[in-house]
Amino acid sequence: MLFDPARHEPLQTLAWDEARVRRTIARIVSETEAHRLPDGGWPVHPRDDDNADTAAPAMPFYHGAGGVVWALDYLRAVGALQLTRDPFENADALREQNRRWLVDEGSDDFASWMMGETPWLMMDYARAPRAELADRIAGLMTANLRNPTRELMWGSPGTLLAASFLHERTHDERWAVLFRQTAAQLWSELKWSEEHGCHYWTQDLYGEQSTYLDGVHGFVATAAPLIRGRHLLEASEWQEWQRCIVNTVSRTATVEGDQANWRAVLFPPEGWQPRMLMQFCHGAPGFIVCLAHLPNRELDSLLLAGGEAAWAAGPLAKGSNLCHGTGGNGYAFLCLYQRTGNIKWLQRARAFAMHGIAQTEADEARFGRLRYSLWTGDPGFAVFLWDCLRGAAAYPTLDVFYGT
Repeated sequence: MLFDPARHEPLQTLAWDEARVRRTIARIVSETEAHRLPDGGWPVHPRDDDNADTAAPAMPFYHGAGGVVWALDYLRAVGALQLTRDPFENADALREQNRRWLVDEGSDDFASWMMGETPWLMMDYARAPRAELADRIAGLMTANLRNPTRELMWGSPGTLLAASFLHERTHDERWAVLFRQTAAQLWSELKWSEEHGCHYWTQDLYGEQSTYLDGVHGFVATAAPLIRGRHLLEASEWQEWQRCIVNTVSRTATVEGDQANWRAVLFPPEGWQPRMLMQFCHGAPGFIVCLAHLPNRELDSLLLAGGEAAWAAGPLAKGSNLCHGTGGNGYAFLCLYQRTGNIKWLQRARAFAMHGIAQTEADEARFGRLRYSLWTGDPGFAVFLWDCLRGAAAYPTLDVFYGT
């Protein structure tokens, strides 16, 4: 089977309600501003930590204060609403706390895109561009070139993405050079599977070596920044990358009728229980989002089949969040609407948005608080709601970083 029904729930038949969507965005932002702690962070949610009441506030972009600051400022910048306080209050102190957390965890991955300093410094640079800060960001990228994780959260694909965003904003050639250097390094690290007839990367991640394919740790997560920054590569280089991406994605798909999904890893480790997940971080929704801007149309039939499978699976039981929740799967539908122009995908995205609003309200009633994070919580879901209103897909910190 392409998905586990136990991880999903029936779609609530709620009519699209633009006024309710706007109220939900406003409520999430208002509650997020109101529950900021004196040190500038936010309370930990029980879904993120079983010891939420005693846990120290998280700082990283993925599940902590960095992502919340980004989401608030992004929603302000794109005109979704006005804020009542500066989201960058105590930003320098929060970034230093993020760095200390990494040190305490025994990590020196300060360049990490979702867990480290790079996005903090990029936000600072947008507010006050200065040479020494650009040098610091470039230094992090250079130090991350040969990071053996080879995935988006910690490794060089994350700083590849950062280089793309910075070049787009500044048109400074140094970021194009770093993009090309990082892409060349990743190309040199590709492995070939005779068994599957495709390229792949290994990830030295959390003490183990893996062969993830997915939209956070895996192959398509690395493909996404390459697709985004393809104009920075020589045409012949991009053609080689495109052939590689299309081949691996095609050869690793599992198709059943008019539906498709992708397993989490190319080579399951010993003792691994094979399973098919249907969420952004593992499964078809992440493939669709990461490949949404691929100029080659060869994969369109598979991406559409992945969308049909995500729709058949229904909303995720883990809530409305982006990484492994209803909002992330809804973004796959927005991407397909953007790619095909077929209105049914926008309607499906909006159906998931309304269901996600109900999930957010139920979780708040159950836990007595919202979930203050970008990838795992309500501020990220608010960005998804905004994109449903405007009928366009710009996945936070993957498709877009700077709001203006």
